Amino acid sequence: MRAAVLTLALTATAAALAAPAGAAPAAGCDPGQLCLWSRPDYRGARLVHELADTDVNSCVPLPAGTDAKSFVNRTRKLVTTYQSAECATEGDFVTFPSGTWVPESRHTIRAFQIVDQ
Repeated sequence: MRAAVLTLALTATAAALAAPAGAAPAAGCDPGQLCLWSRPDYRGARLVHELADTDVNSCVPLPAGTDAKSFVNRTRKLVTTYQSAECATEGDFVTFPSGTWVPESRHTIRAFQIVDQ
């Protein structure tokens, strides 16, 4: 089941794999980081998570009252974004490969998981 979801996510996000033209606001997302913005198009408040201080394969909820609408995955690992703050699969969730730029997530992101490949 997880492999099917991953395959679907990879196919659905193929257009988002390269940094879009005009993505300058997201340029501050360095290699090894997962950067999330509170508004679409890499705008609003930004949260940065680095591999050095994020548990791989663990659910990482965003701070209470915080959610994200766009993000960049530069972790060199898969990242799963969740609509649920508990990484529950009853809500919407999608897995993205490294190098993915998502100017507008298909769901409000309340948690994520960096997945060891």
